[in-house]
Amino acid sequence: MVTLPLASLHSSLLPTTPSSSSSNKSCLNTTRRNSIILASSILASFLDLSVSNTIPSSYKLARALDVDEFQEQEDRVVHLFQETSPSVVLIRDIEIDKNFESTNEVMLPKDEDVKIEGTGSGFVWDKAGHIVTNYHVIEKLATNASGLQRCKVLFVDTSGNSFSKEGKLIGFDPAYDLAVLKVDVEGNELKPVMLGTSRDLHVGQCCFAIGNPYGYENTLTTGVVSGLGREIPSPNGSAIRGAIQTDAAINAGNSGGPLIDSYGRVIGVSTSTFTRKGSGLSSGVNFAIPVDTVVKTIPYLIVKGTPFSNRY
Repeated sequence: MVTLPLASLHSSLLPTTPSSSSSNKSCLNTTRRNSIILASSILASFLDLSVSNTIPSSYKLARALDVDEFQEQEDRVVHLFQETSPSVVLIRDIEIDKNFESTNEVMLPKDEDVKIEGTGSGFVWDKAGHIVTNYHVIEKLATNASGLQRCKVLFVDTSGNSFSKEGKLIGFDPAYDLAVLKVDVEGNELKPVMLGTSRDLHVGQCCFAIGNPYGYENTLTTGVVSGLGREIPSPNGSAIRGAIQTDAAINAGNSGGPLIDSYGRVIGVSTSTFTRKGSGLSSGVNFAIPVDTVVKTIPYLIVKGTPFSNRY
């Protein structure tokens, strides 16, 4: 088994963070159902009622409660996706045709004048147009000196309108596999994500990944926090410590997208998966950079363009 990265394919700098830090509710709750069944059986014995008549009634009630609980859970996930997905963006790495000529640097070339080299995900950090993603998603843009590499970011604004902008790379930190893009949002209002914390996560709690696997926009996958405090390699060969392990599916194109909790708060940035060498298939062992690391890193990248450790 090897770990493969998924590249290709506020202070006023911080988004609003909910004050609540309570643990997420369990995905499914059967305690209530079991208590009702037990209570019904005890009551039947006390009143000398026929078990054959009482037990079916209690199970009917339990089944009805099951339906209500499942419907409530389903509605919650639907609402969660609807509220969070407008904050998630699709990032396309493109290479401009050498023969393309333009006197307007703001305008992106048409599709026939570019080569799409890969896709990834990101999320809206603030209303000023800062986008957080993985470094390995935009690595070619960061390292290419030809001027032909560009980055195209596809959004949905708060009015539900889709649009695309060129993403300007303003900061990156390969050690934590994080990067910040800046887009011109004039005329469009963006919806920043809500930030949670990763320090109080628990194994077993629900989590959800939203991204663009294989270019399929706004894809939701669900799972649980499978492990905490993992160590994964970064693009520069160092170790990213404290990573979140999850079984929520993360595939090529999910990189840079948010991993969120049951309240829609970002708890991590989807970044990598274990896969059998040569198979290209996810094993269900996936990782995200903890949001506490993201919160410490991104403001420095926005202001200075470099990680804190490289400022001096």
